[in-house]
Amino acid sequence: MSTATGTRERAAEPATRPPTAAAPTVKTATFLRRHWRAVLLAAIVVLWFAVWAAIRGSQTLEIGGAEKTDFHLWLNSVRDSFDAARTNSAVFEYVVQPITDGLNGLVTSLQSLSSQASAVRPVPQIGWLGIVVLLAWLAFALAGVRSMLLVAACVLLFGFFGYWQQSIDTLIMTFVAVGLCAILGPPLGIWMARSRHVSAIVTPVLDLMQTLPSFAYLAPLALVFGIGPAAAIVTTIIYSLPPLVRITEHGIRNVSPTTLEAVTSMGGTAWQTLVKVQLPMARRTIVVGINQCTMAALSMATIAALINGPGLGQPVLQALQSLDIGSAFVSGLAIVLMAIMLDRTTTAASERSSVQARVQRGSSTGGLRGPRFRRLAIVAGAVVTAVALYLSHNYLAFAQFPSSPNLGTPLATVVSNAAQWIVNTFSGFTGWLKDTITALLVNPLESLLAQSPWWLMALVLLGVALALGGVRAAVVTLACEAVILGTGLWNESMKTLATTLVATLLVIVVAVAVGVWMGRNKLADSIIRPVLDAFQTIPPFVYLVPALALFGPTRFTAIVAALAYGVPIATKLVADGIRGVSPTTVEASESMGTTSWQMVSKVQLPMSRAAVVLAANQGLLYVLSMVVVGGLVGGGGLGYLVVSGFSQSQLFGKGLAAGIAITALGVMLDRITQYTAARLGRA
Repeated sequence: MSTATGTRERAAEPATRPPTAAAPTVKTATFLRRHWRAVLLAAIVVLWFAVWAAIRGSQTLEIGGAEKTDFHLWLNSVRDSFDAARTNSAVFEYVVQPITDGLNGLVTSLQSLSSQASAVRPVPQIGWLGIVVLLAWLAFALAGVRSMLLVAACVLLFGFFGYWQQSIDTLIMTFVAVGLCAILGPPLGIWMARSRHVSAIVTPVLDLMQTLPSFAYLAPLALVFGIGPAAAIVTTIIYSLPPLVRITEHGIRNVSPTTLEAVTSMGGTAWQTLVKVQLPMARRTIVVGINQCTMAALSMATIAALINGPGLGQPVLQALQSLDIGSAFVSGLAIVLMAIMLDRTTTAASERSSVQARVQRGSSTGGLRGPRFRRLAIVAGAVVTAVALYLSHNYLAFAQFPSSPNLGTPLATVVSNAAQWIVNTFSGFTGWLKDTITALLVNPLESLLAQSPWWLMALVLLGVALALGGVRAAVVTLACEAVILGTGLWNESMKTLATTLVATLLVIVVAVAVGVWMGRNKLADSIIRPVLDAFQTIPPFVYLVPALALFGPTRFTAIVAALAYGVPIATKLVADGIRGVSPTTVEASESMGTTSWQMVSKVQLPMSRAAVVLAANQGLLYVLSMVVVGGLVGGGGLGYLVVSGFSQSQLFGKGLAAGIAITALGVMLDRITQYTAARLGRA
């Protein structure tokens, strides 16, 4: 018994001993193991500031505006080689040139048919009356009466604004690109949905196509296809094809497995399953994909004005370059109306396709709005359209758009005067805002990034990628840094990165504030979400107009335009993340007396942090593309070099190198944020 007692006493002795020296070491090791990412980030920041303060301004790899590296000169020689090879290369003769001639010929034929005079007629084959009635009838057949009225009103306004030809050219470019995407996209999406192996191969390619800023496409495609409609269409296809493919794959893959099993059990072949079941049930989703493809094509068709793509992008670009706010506003308004018209029509067509699917599955609709009445209305509309086409082909009054009423010129004058009044009245506030943000955020961050030695900045980015996204993010970052160094534009890339990070920070601040409000308040969500949807339909070119009017041609103008472009998508992602927090968790927190601020900061935001990081990812990519476009209005950085490469022949190589650097920068930022979001999602 005494032995047992002694054993218990000895077992209890360690608990009464004073802490040894090894205890703090164990705690420190545990802390470092659990929080090594935060410790690494803190160490990186401290060392970065210390080294920057000691040797800033050295080894920054900065080059002058007209200075060119050997790589830039080599790219110029490549352009010359491409130009020479057009006449004696089999690839150009039998592959590239037929594609170029075919696309250019198709666009030219459609222009002579509907928007421009041809060699044999002083007016197009189909005049304005025929175009208006034809488009309105197509909208009625696809989407209904309200879409018909919307299309007719918008198309007439194009002419009243004085941009009839440019508007129809934009529609031609958009329809050709979307038509080719509709030929390529759904079959590829179906193939990906039915084969995991194909999906694994194609998905990274689609990721790259969506990650690249649109400016990065322009120079290399212009090098291959030349300046003109062909390069613009190929550029637009690259930009607008991924959403259609992805959404088609999603629609086919999410058809009910029970339905598929039933069809298979009845002896249905793979082709019958696709045609009779999967495509009908995924039709609405595929039409949504066409909607997204159309909106992407429209936004890219306007940017393609930089490579001489016809359409409304040309007057917007000319007005921005001449700082003519009135003309830029009117032509930009025409683009917005076209975006609304196409978005509402394709959305209504998607909704109607779901109704038709229900009808085909056995539901019935009676009365005057039934299928029979609709078919009669479509036939009657076809007769009216044929008459309008005949009149517009044979009578000049119905062929050439009337010169009155002229709404564009007075509207441009009013806008120019209003912009001047706003600038004069609020110049103190806008100047203060611009100077404050530039002095407090843009200049310090640009100095830190661009004035750090290149090797220090490379190590910092590598460490940040490792801490946030892990080893894979670090590997991608290392590869992208090598590409940027190879372009010879490291310093300009860091300036662009600084502007992008400032704009992204502002986007995330606004997105979190508004997104939390939307996620916690259904009324706020119902009011704000349609506004965000409307902002997302506006092509990026248009955001430059009000920003230019308020702040003039500066870096801050590009930041403001990027803020307006990136906030909608980031805000909706944050709102969806907040709303996706488990109601049980929210109720449990409320029962414990949690305040609203504690609920947001301690529960909802931490539990939706993966959604917030994803919002940062999407906002960052939108901001990067817009900051680059901001090179048109004094944004500087890589965007300015891209624009210079198009306008000055001797700087083509430097502009093309800037496009490559933009691509590497976009891929690096995308992978870091994507891997970070994936890690937080797993956590």
